[in-house]
Amino acid sequence: MRFAAALAAACLLSALSLTAQRGSPDGLRLYVFDGGMLASADMSRYRLTASEVATTNMSVTCFLVRHPRGTLMWDAGAVPDAAWTPTGRPELQHLALPEGQTREVTITSRLLPQLMAAGVTPAAVTHLALSHYHWDHTANANAFAAATWLVRPVERDAMFAPRPPELTQPSTYASLRGSRVMTITTDDYDVFGDGTVVIKTAAGHTPGHQVLFVRLPRTGPVVLSGDLYHYPEERTLARIPTFDADQAQTAAARQAIDAFLKRSGARLWIQHDFTGTATLRKAPEYYD
Repeated sequence: MRFAAALAAACLLSALSLTAQRGSPDGLRLYVFDGGMLASADMSRYRLTASEVATTNMSVTCFLVRHPRGTLMWDAGAVPDAAWTPTGRPELQHLALPEGQTREVTITSRLLPQLMAAGVTPAAVTHLALSHYHWDHTANANAFAAATWLVRPVERDAMFAPRPPELTQPSTYASLRGSRVMTITTDDYDVFGDGTVVIKTAAGHTPGHQVLFVRLPRTGPVVLSGDLYHYPEERTLARIPTFDADQAQTAAARQAIDAFLKRSGARLWIQHDFTGTATLRKAPEYYD
C-alpha cells in the first residue's frame, strides 16, 4: 500500500512538473492589439490588382504573449503613440519615411493604453521580437527597450547600419541599440523553452524576417505571419511583392511554413489581412 501510494504521488508530481514546463491552459494567453488601417494605393507592389483582392486596405496588428515564464511583445505598430493624440474617432496620420516615401495610416487607439488595459505595462514586458524591421512593425519599439530583444544578427546589423534599408524608420527603434540582446542563430527559437512559443525563420521579405508560432491550449496552434503575406490573395495566387529583399527566399520560406502548418495543424493569421483581423478579439480580451 505504501509503495502504491508513493508511486501515485510520484506520478502526480511528475504530471504537475510536466504541466508547469509546458505552460498551463490558464497561463498562456495571446492578446491582439489594433494598430489601425494602412491604405495601399499601389497594388502593383504586391503583383496584384484591385480587382483581385477583397479589399486593398491592410490592418496593422501587434500581439502580446503572456506565458508563466515571461511576456513577449510581437511587433510594435505603425504610428508611434507620441506622434498623435486620440480623439475617439479614426484619425488619418501622414508618415514620411527617411528616403522620401510617404504612407497613410488611419488609427483610433494608441498601443500602450491597449497594452495597459490588458494589465501589462511596458516595463513588465520581458521579451521583444519584431517580425522584421519595416516601419509599420517598429513604431513603438523604443517603449520596450528594457526587454530582452530577440533578433537575428542580419536584421539587427541592417537596422543599425550607417544607411539603414528602405522602409525603415530608425528613430522608432533607436533605443534598442542599448537593449539586452538574445541573438537568434537557429531556424527555430523556443522563447520559453517548452515548445509553446517559437520564433521561426521566414527570410525573404527582409533578410532576417521571422514568424511566430503559439500553441494555445484551447484555441489551438496559430502562426503570426509577419509580412510573409500581406493579402490572403498573395497566398492563393502565389504572388510575391516586388519589394521583398530576396524573392526566391520568400518563395522557399512560404513553402517551408506551409509544410509546418500542415504538420502542426496551426492556422495562419496574416497580420495585414484586413478582413481576417476584423474578426479577431481585441485586447483586453484574449485567446488561450
